[in-house]
Amino acid sequence: MELSELTAYAEEKFHIQEQHKWADFPGFSVLVDPNTEKWVALLMRRWDSDTGTEIQRCDIKCGRQILSEINEPYLSMPFRMKGAKWVGVSFGDSTKSEVVYRLFDRAVYSVEQRGYTIELNTPPTKPTAVYQDTALPLVGTPFTAPDLNIPEKIRKMQLLYEYKDGSFKQKCRNFYIQGKFMEDYVDNMPWNGELRHYFCTYHDLNIPQLRGYFTWRTRVRKGDFSPIAASLAYIYVYELLNGIGTDSPEDALRKLKGFEIGYIDSKIGDPHMRTNLYRWMLEYAVLNNVPPTLARQYADPDLMETDASLPILKNPKEYSDEEIFSAICSFAAKRFKQSPVLKKDDKKGKHLFAAVWRYASEKYSQNGKTLFTACFGKQKVFPWYPLANSIYWAEYPHSDTDYVLNPCRSFHCRDGVWTEKRYANLYFDSDRFHAFMHETERVIRRCLKTGHYLRKNPEEAWVTPYVEQVLKEERQAEIEAARPKITIDLSDLEQIRQDAIITRDSLLTEEEIDAAADYGQKSQPTEEPTQTINQNETESIAELDATHSRILLALLRGESVETYMKVNHLMPSVAADTINEALFDEIGDNVLECDGNTITLVEDYREDILQMVGGKNL
Repeated sequence: MELSELTAYAEEKFHIQEQHKWADFPGFSVLVDPNTEKWVALLMRRWDSDTGTEIQRCDIKCGRQILSEINEPYLSMPFRMKGAKWVGVSFGDSTKSEVVYRLFDRAVYSVEQRGYTIELNTPPTKPTAVYQDTALPLVGTPFTAPDLNIPEKIRKMQLLYEYKDGSFKQKCRNFYIQGKFMEDYVDNMPWNGELRHYFCTYHDLNIPQLRGYFTWRTRVRKGDFSPIAASLAYIYVYELLNGIGTDSPEDALRKLKGFEIGYIDSKIGDPHMRTNLYRWMLEYAVLNNVPPTLARQYADPDLMETDASLPILKNPKEYSDEEIFSAICSFAAKRFKQSPVLKKDDKKGKHLFAAVWRYASEKYSQNGKTLFTACFGKQKVFPWYPLANSIYWAEYPHSDTDYVLNPCRSFHCRDGVWTEKRYANLYFDSDRFHAFMHETERVIRRCLKTGHYLRKNPEEAWVTPYVEQVLKEERQAEIEAARPKITIDLSDLEQIRQDAIITRDSLLTEEEIDAAADYGQKSQPTEEPTQTINQNETESIAELDATHSRILLALLRGESVETYMKVNHLMPSVAADTINEALFDEIGDNVLECDGNTITLVEDYREDILQMVGGKNL
């Protein structure tokens, strides 16, 4: 660092110009505070003929105690100035500009007024010129401090800054105090220059920058967003996080969201601010105990999607195919949503992926881990430092609290120390999860004959049995669903019975009528219920007529059907063939046997037929 950098900094931030006061000592100059007309720094340049270089030094009025606070080799006792307020600085390659600027700021904002002594002659035996802390006669045209046109409010705000230990915590406290002081300030002096400064505060700005920021803030509060350096935009966000210009935590969150929409989404501001903004809105909501339902609306949407997906994958039986598939997509590769499986049959594809995850979640067990814990681990507790990477001031430690954002994430404070309980990406086994989904997709593609088949990976063979078992069960379910269902409608049996009696009476002899009467007394049920199999699919189901239905049911009950056959003039062999043909597609074999006169039920198929007609209560 060189002295010219310090003078440029003083000119830009404070409008302080370097003054050459002594014609006899051209290597000496001073920087004077325009408000108090006190010297802030004495600058010294001397040519070293031995080394052929210029030696640059300065004394800064920042307080001798700084030597105990900052341990740097280029800081020392003052070279020329006398008094406890002065510190010497040697300029060179190792001199850190940020440290020197900080010392200069401290000197400018110091309000103490003391006299001091300056020695301009190097030999100590020569007379010493003594000057008080007032302007000295100048050579040539007298120096007049520039008219800075500094609003009184800003001038008073600058004087509120306290250095103390110079820590980051102190910096945050100063920002809060100054921000509250300037909470209602408005201005109309735009500034559109470039500025890049980490953790920027009012103290880091010169007068034009300060006025430019407050002018921009005045317009923003009216909903008028315009371009400005990101460092200054961050100041506005810091204000909201500290409750400056807000009525409540909810109001602060609304304004932070408004900043995202008006400044970032509109392409006016730096899009990289969004990451910090999402983090800070969530942390601010937790610190201020905002209801979790509201806090989730302001948090990072990707983070909330992850948190919402994990419980679904952990307990898939409680969720639909669509929910499970959507949760899988949260962690799968981007191309997964364009799988040929989904292009061929979207609904069936999602169902199969969800079914495989459900089945494997239930059956997988390795080293005491479920499939979920093998892929995503367990919730762990981590230290949590809310708003640590922002300018934020809290005067008192937070009270003990437990804040549950969602089932996957909660925050806990004890004795002012925060922890966060969550699933951590660090412990996700992404390779295992992607292997599971890759092999699942590979097998399903083959099964559905989608083309564009995936290459088999031997290391993923552990997944294959789960997929194949699910596909086997799906095929069996499809076969069952495709089988023709037989409907035997017994609702007209009473009419059938009456018609049969009339027909019998007109055709049979007295002996046969008596036998039929005996048969009716022995076998007629007191109540004949209606049995319908799969009523929702009757249009595509083969049916038996009422007469043959009565014969089949009687055989199932173990009753004789000979008399009924005679009454209806049916040939036993023809009736048996009719029933066998109707049931063949379903059973795949003859269910009745006939020796010419007697029809009997094949006992091996009794249970199958009973299941078809609705059970055993016939």
